[in-house]
Amino acid sequence: MKFETLLYEVDGRVARITLNRPEVFNAINERMPEDIANAISLANNDDNVHVIILTGAGKGFCGGYDLKAFAEKPGENPGIQDMPWDPMIDFSFMNRATQHFMSIWRSHKPVIGRIHGDAVAGGSDIALCCDIIMMNETARIGYPPARVWGCPTTAMWVYRLGAEKAKRMLFTGDLVTGKEAEEMGLIYKSVPMDNLDDAIDQLVDRIKGVPKNQLMMMKMMVNQAYENMGLSSTQTLATLFDGITRHSPEGVWFKQRAEEVGFKQAVKERDSGDPIPSSKTKSSE
Repeated sequence: MKFETLLYEVDGRVARITLNRPEVFNAINERMPEDIANAISLANNDDNVHVIILTGAGKGFCGGYDLKAFAEKPGENPGIQDMPWDPMIDFSFMNRATQHFMSIWRSHKPVIGRIHGDAVAGGSDIALCCDIIMMNETARIGYPPARVWGCPTTAMWVYRLGAEKAKRMLFTGDLVTGKEAEEMGLIYKSVPMDNLDDAIDQLVDRIKGVPKNQLMMMKMMVNQAYENMGLSSTQTLATLFDGITRHSPEGVWFKQRAEEVGFKQAVKERDSGDPIPSSKTKSSE
């Protein structure tokens, strides 16, 4: 199987999936979610594989959706429609991505997230679907689009952190380091970058000796508890809200601003802490 946006390799009982768009911080394009799901399926269908490692090429894990394509480029795209917009068209597009990311969660084989560099926005959606996450202690994770132009469609923040800490992260859109993420219970463990691979190898070595059927049963049992809490319903609401955020008055401002000054400057202004304007505010000036 050929992949456009990632690398896939198997070494003994371990499959490694590497997001591979390092020139754009492994930003998510239209193809990447499907590639992830296909790679997970490939590993699940390989009788030799017992455990999967998911990581990113280059300096970071994943910087989120490719805002150069989805925000900075003028006009409509799969994530943006001219007004009036059809929310179900948007939902269908984003739900496909969400379900592809959730292939990590639904994988019959454990998926270990290796977060050596930042996992931001949609990149955190991917990372938080992993069964166990190990981070470089200075790498950062967070969902800045919670400030405007996004809602985390996999909704894993609340299921990993609980209500109060999830609200703290999503009310602010702040990034936290791997060390802070471990302290708040968002991830399993953070270590210095020089020790990250050794720490993951030790964990993987313990897991890969376990029979596949045992691993599958343990994962299904734990996951079912979260499914019974309403994970699917929460994700449906979050995915619908994600489309609304991109077509709200403030969301329209962000898109217009990205077209005017580039997405990096628009993100800087969004995340500065200053009040976020709207397209209505701009038109009335």
